[in-house]
Amino acid sequence: METKRDVVASGLRRRILAGELERGSRLRQDEVAGWFSSSITPVREALRLLEAEGLVTSEAHRGVRVAGVDMDNLKSLYVTRRLTETFAIRRAATRISRHELRAARRLLEELDEASAAGDSAARNSFNEQFHFFFYDRCGLPGLRNRIEDLWRAFPWDLALDSGARFDEAHGEHEGIVAAVHDADPDRAGELLGIHIRNGFLRLAEAAAGEAVADPFELDAD
Repeated sequence: METKRDVVASGLRRRILAGELERGSRLRQDEVAGWFSSSITPVREALRLLEAEGLVTSEAHRGVRVAGVDMDNLKSLYVTRRLTETFAIRRAATRISRHELRAARRLLEELDEASAAGDSAARNSFNEQFHFFFYDRCGLPGLRNRIEDLWRAFPWDLALDSGARFDEAHGEHEGIVAAVHDADPDRAGELLGIHIRNGFLRLAEAAAGEAVADPFELDAD
């Protein structure tokens, strides 16, 4: 059963990662409490939880703010995501039936509809559901939960609302489903790695204001 702290934390997390709360904006505890019809105590607990996740920061005399994007942390999240998620989907590719894949294809249809409508919150939600369709079936619940922690800390709100990227991502998603359909774990892992890389490079460029080298490459700084 969700506690009031969990409800507030989940709601704030969704607003931040959907871009409804801008990076660097102040979070007044009384205002947050009003948003969720909560007392101050669950709000404080929720903010501490989100601070541990890296989504908010607190400073003496400045209060709590939505965290900015630290490029070193972003690179670390990306590299860890790419290692763990590609391993998870390789395991899942031999455990998922073709019948089950119908659910993944339905999620892709809903993701495309949300993207076309410009609904960032729904887009992020369906994108997460699509990816976790595979991670939930990797056979290692602890790994799946670790991936969820990484997703919570990743700055999805900075993802570009670009038609070109939507088309590219759609093709990448379709390729991943096709590889799992063919029970080809190495191909599924390779395509997912490319997908994660492409998304990171565009997001990192948006955050840094310039092109960023792929830190997954061994000779990259």
